Amino acid sequence: MLAQDVMTTVVVKLSPDNSVRQAAQIMLDNHVSGLPVVDDDGHLVGLITEGDLIRRIELGGGVPVIDASLTTEVRANAYLRRSSWRVGDAMTADPVTVNEDASVSRVAALMQERGIKRIPVLRNDVLVGIISRADLLQAILSARHDETALGDDAIRRSILVRLGENTGLEGLDVTVAVSDGVVHLWGNVEAPECRRAARILAENVRGVRGVVEHFPEPYPH
Repeated sequence: MLAQDVMTTVVVKLSPDNSVRQAAQIMLDNHVSGLPVVDDDGHLVGLITEGDLIRRIELGGGVPVIDASLTTEVRANAYLRRSSWRVGDAMTADPVTVNEDASVSRVAALMQERGIKRIPVLRNDVLVGIISRADLLQAILSARHDETALGDDAIRRSILVRLGENTGLEGLDVTVAVSDGVVHLWGNVEAPECRRAARILAENVRGVRGVVEHFPEPYPH
């Protein structure tokens, strides 16, 4: 799936000239924790989130401990973010974005790497949607089942291919046999996590009716 397949297209947006109070009210009214900020041409210029607002002077964030190592410009910008009434001053500028043809796996990886909850989606640098963690959860629910062709040989080939796809099972020389849709697994696989991964990998292939493990008992430590 691509970003355009899972993104929310009806997006509540703000202008940089909206007030912080308006931003807080719109978040509450729409039950969202972040809003994209766009200019008059629809180009994304930032995001304003709950994380930005909880640092506000209204909540007692007006007198932070001064870090003498910071430049005057950095300290002045921090003051603007916590004190200005304008969304354009309080927002996070240059947020992480993706194009509409980005893969959903790329979106998920960015959220994990950057520790963020939402990513704006662009088309020709214009905002066309936004993907939240909730959208990814919905994508899991609506994902189609594996469409590997039915048949023991097809099932076996699919499992062998997947064993080499960054599963942690690479190089373990797992042997696979399939009979009437039941997968049999052999190999020198001792780690419980690897055994579990091998079973789940096989179970996720369409047409598999069951999995039988023939791994040797792990040596006691």
